[in-house]
Amino acid sequence: MTDTAASFAAVFVALYVGHSVGDHWVQSSPQSADKGKPGWTGRLADTRHVATLTATKLALLLPAAALLGLRLSAVGLVAGIGVDAVTHWWADRRSTLAWLAKVTGKAEFYRLGTAAHPAHPVTAKGGPAAHLGTGAYALDQSFHHLWLLVAALLIATV
Repeated sequence: MTDTAASFAAVFVALYVGHSVGDHWVQSSPQSADKGKPGWTGRLADTRHVATLTATKLALLLPAAALLGLRLSAVGLVAGIGVDAVTHWWADRRSTLAWLAKVTGKAEFYRLGTAAHPAHPVTAKGGPAAHLGTGAYALDQSFHHLWLLVAALLIATV
């Protein structure tokens, strides 16, 4: 394995873990509830979320890179983290990802697990049933994972 491949693997793992922690543990409930709202309320909530998410990723990546002796350039780091932050912000506005799902033929899957889907989960009494995740969440996370890969490639190779 080359040094670049090892760097890519280490960077991707750190970014992936940072993403999971930042998206689920660090993100506040108001950020989560408001980031998809229209106007400045949503834009600012999403910006606060991406700022804390990016800080979380860097808080994991930089010590890992130092401990592992990774030789990363400042340009690659800024490019990768920048691409990741911009694409995360774009997707988390929600209407943008819903639009992408629609134009790629994934609109029904996007609604899966919600009351908007014809097969939404219900209790025996017909009310909404608790469930783990939705199609929107699955598409959101896979979109973020794609860009984590791109970010790791940029960080490890630029």
